Amino acid sequence: MARQPTLLPEGPLWRTFLVFLIPMMLSNVLQALSGTVNNVYLGQMIGVRALAAVSAFFPILFLFISFIIGIGSGASVLIGQAFGAQKFDEVKRVAGTTLAVAILFGLIVAAFGGSSTERLLALVGTPADILPDSTHYARIMLIAMPGLFVFLLSTAMMRGVGDTVTPLYALAISTLVGLIVTPLLIKGALGLPALGIASGAYASILSFIIALIWLAWFMRRRRHPLAPDAVLFRALWIDRTILVSVLRIGLPSGVQLILVSLAEVAVLSLVNGFGSDATAAYGTVNQVVSYVQFPAISIAITASIFGAQAIGAGRADRLGQITRTGIAMTLVISGTLVLLAYLFSRTIIGFFITDPDVVELAQRLLHITLWSYIVFGLAAVVAGVMRASGTVLVPTAISILAIVGVEVPVAYILSKRMGIDGVWIAYPVAFTAMLLMQSAYYWFVWRKKPIKRLI
Repeated sequence: MARQPTLLPEGPLWRTFLVFLIPMMLSNVLQALSGTVNNVYLGQMIGVRALAAVSAFFPILFLFISFIIGIGSGASVLIGQAFGAQKFDEVKRVAGTTLAVAILFGLIVAAFGGSSTERLLALVGTPADILPDSTHYARIMLIAMPGLFVFLLSTAMMRGVGDTVTPLYALAISTLVGLIVTPLLIKGALGLPALGIASGAYASILSFIIALIWLAWFMRRRRHPLAPDAVLFRALWIDRTILVSVLRIGLPSGVQLILVSLAEVAVLSLVNGFGSDATAAYGTVNQVVSYVQFPAISIAITASIFGAQAIGAGRADRLGQITRTGIAMTLVISGTLVLLAYLFSRTIIGFFITDPDVVELAQRLLHITLWSYIVFGLAAVVAGVMRASGTVLVPTAISILAIVGVEVPVAYILSKRMGIDGVWIAYPVAFTAMLLMQSAYYWFVWRKKPIKRLI
């Protein structure tokens, strides 16, 4: 039987945080590494234009998976509360409804996104010299969305039952497949066709398919609480009551991510106006930043899951301790990663880009924005704990206001006055505003509210 931590131990939480957090951090690093490996191969083996073509698609890809991330967030809260209350049938019912919605949405994205790829990329101002390659890559990825959505949700929901090790195994397999297959497809080695820029897309699809097959086998073998067994298959339909609860928690998060991704599209449009070198630098900075951002998000998710399980177990009194531990972890872990990234920024950027001018540009932009992801992580922890109780509307509105109402206008204004540097200055400004607003709501409003279990 798989390990099933349900209740938080008494005393200091930092050890329990680390046990849960380290595998999830490694999972998120592997998830980022999968994209990084593709970009390194493309940038080094094909060239800067190939990297720019893939980078141009990233905000659109994020736009389409935002809804899935949102309902995964809602499902994880409900699963965490049900698991903390030892309601295992409810765990399967939540999982079945969530997967059914994901499959349906994936089919819609595959049909409509795949047929409108070029128009979407042209809409965000993708430079003409990379538009055909970017369209080819994007169309392949969009058609594969149903399978990718199932993979993303499966790993996310397992965290709700306290399992961060199995997702780590699955992502390790996925990353390893990508490491091996991508260069083979680029070169056309071992009798495989040479697929050029599409190599990364096909390798990504093969990676998550193999990982999903392994995941199903492993979970059944271990009798995991979310194993794809007869009980889960019977629950694989849309239960309206559960769907309403999942959407009530997860839809604001999905809307937030969609609006954030639209804001990122707007920022990318500003970047594209400075040429394909700037687009390549944008993609490289995003790759480096992800290794700081994903651990910060992991800490926030850990705080949210622990909060949900504590509420499910009737221990809402531990939410303050969970928040303090999450903040301390962010300062130590994210702060260390930021310091290392500053110290070795030129070496790291050199993995992606060989053009000296683009390397200099990417390094300058990275130095402007990197530190602010510690601030982002602190805001995410505060919002994550509130989300565990089902309070999502105001924290989500605050995040949206910081990105759409602060970041985008600041980026636009400063880009006109300072050039490309002004775009990246907008990130620290927005994250600082976000932290101040989230903290004010947490201290002066949310802490005075009664906390009740949702399922």
